[in-house]
Amino acid sequence: MRNLRRFIIQKNIKRKVDMQYRYIGRTGLRVTPICLGTMGFGSWSDEAEAFRIMDKSVDFGINFFDTAELYPVPPKESYAGETETIIGKWLKDKQRDKLIIASKVAGAANGWFVPPIRHGMTAIDKFHIKRAVEGSLKRLQTDYIDLYQMHWPDSVVPIEESLIAFDELVKEGKVRYIGTSNDTAYGLTKANETSKRLGIARFESIQNNFSLNNPRFLDELAAVCKKEQISLLPYSPIAGGVLSGKYNSASLPKNARYSDYFISNNVRLNSQAQRFVNEKSLASTAKYLEIAKKLDISPVTLAVAYSKQFEFVASTIIGARDAKQLDESFAALDITLSAEIMNEIKSVQQEIMYPMG
Repeated sequence: MRNLRRFIIQKNIKRKVDMQYRYIGRTGLRVTPICLGTMGFGSWSDEAEAFRIMDKSVDFGINFFDTAELYPVPPKESYAGETETIIGKWLKDKQRDKLIIASKVAGAANGWFVPPIRHGMTAIDKFHIKRAVEGSLKRLQTDYIDLYQMHWPDSVVPIEESLIAFDELVKEGKVRYIGTSNDTAYGLTKANETSKRLGIARFESIQNNFSLNNPRFLDELAAVCKKEQISLLPYSPIAGGVLSGKYNSASLPKNARYSDYFISNNVRLNSQAQRFVNEKSLASTAKYLEIAKKLDISPVTLAVAYSKQFEFVASTIIGARDAKQLDESFAALDITLSAEIMNEIKSVQQEIMYPMG
């Protein structure tokens, strides 16, 4: 690891004791810099493995879990809600007030996103928001959700109706704070200004795709977050596994997310796979693999460290199919990338612009 100190500052070796917590937006939610994503619980990870993943995360000091009513993925009506059910079984004998639980109301169908149909045609209207939160609370076996998020913007229902319904949940004590996800700078700004005008609860966070291979958040949304004190909760920091380098080989890896998608007959799933795994994304990943090798760290660790590096990021959402996969992501807790490495990364992003489109 020659000259490693030139490139990385490593601290916080002792877990739990030295964990550097961050606050979400202007809330009292004090979260770890890494959040456990659970979207594979019930599909890629069975209940027993999901329990091991959650146990290991808590043992490591992670206090923030993210889920959604439509999980697990790939979304199917037949098992929508299974992830929350698994978390609820695990959560029932834990100290609830020591954990921050985030969930999401499904929202309107949009692109590859296929919400569950158990409530009929879904929408971010008052009826569905109220009905959805009751289902999530029951499955999670809890009487409140710390952060309740709009999973996908609704282009039909007025944002006023959605925000008023969310605000009522906050006043009822079923939800502590609210957030949005997969939104635009326009959508986040309009929602924020609407909350100000009505004097009601606002979105304190936005959960969007953000990674070495997808830095689009830096174009406009980052400015909104910094100016308005709204936190980004980035998901897919390793670009669905692409930044691990496992797709930079001659054949598709086994038991991998986009390998499964590519061999699926579902056109929408295949189109999403092509967004993540393509000529440009593999070319940029190859360059990040070289940077990780120079630093003598895992490319997964590099990707997660990059994601949590920014001041507007409260907590980076990582996932795992098994408990062992957590190690490389959790290693990023001890890493701050130097200005030199961040500039090297920026050069790659300027050379190969928007590899995920």
